[in-house]
Amino acid sequence: MGLEVESRPSDSPYIERVWRSSSHDVDRMTSIATAHWDLVFWEHRGQVSAAVQGPGSRASPAPVPEDATFFGISFALGTSMPHLPISRLVDGSAEIPDATRGSFWLKGSAWRLPGYDNAEVFVRRMVREGVLECDPIVAAALRGASPDVSDRTVQRRFVAVTGLTRGAIRQIDRARQAAVLILEGVPARDVTHRLGYFDQPHLARSLTRYIGRTATQLSDRDPLEPLSLLYKT
Repeated sequence: MGLEVESRPSDSPYIERVWRSSSHDVDRMTSIATAHWDLVFWEHRGQVSAAVQGPGSRASPAPVPEDATFFGISFALGTSMPHLPISRLVDGSAEIPDATRGSFWLKGSAWRLPGYDNAEVFVRRMVREGVLECDPIVAAALRGASPDVSDRTVQRRFVAVTGLTRGAIRQIDRARQAAVLILEGVPARDVTHRLGYFDQPHLARSLTRYIGRTATQLSDRDPLEPLSLLYKT
């Protein structure tokens, strides 16, 4: 019962993670904040749908169709589809029309639906046909390099490509790490020191904003509603 989620990493520089899930006897979940955008496909009562899900700046409740199956590609930071600016989709999504079990339309062309095991092949075609790009300045900054541009330019490119500031991305990532550690049984006081929070109230505020749970709620083995994809890197 609930939302069963499976995910895997990828060796593609364009992909953060590939995931799939199914829902049973659940109609709502908590969608945690994420700096990544996703291409998502789902089937419910024989109807196939597709959408681009933008980054989430904070945790929020999200409806879940019952007895549905989902598949998604979470894209790496720095990637974007120029014809659909992700900066406009923060805390939102854009439906992709006319999806069927066999194909869907993207930027004026028909595409076969990708699957959990061949997502990399699909993404390579996106790159080859110019649908997906990676910003070299953002990519370099994420690797810790110093691009030959001003800090202001880097920040502007970050917001344009990801929809979020570098500071927001770091806070979201730290909250995710904190949630994973707490789920593994690490005490909140140790998580506070390990991840550099000022104190436990600071950790609590971060978890509430970005994960939608307190440390105590994360420790509850029988939560009221499931969380979206929460993985350990």
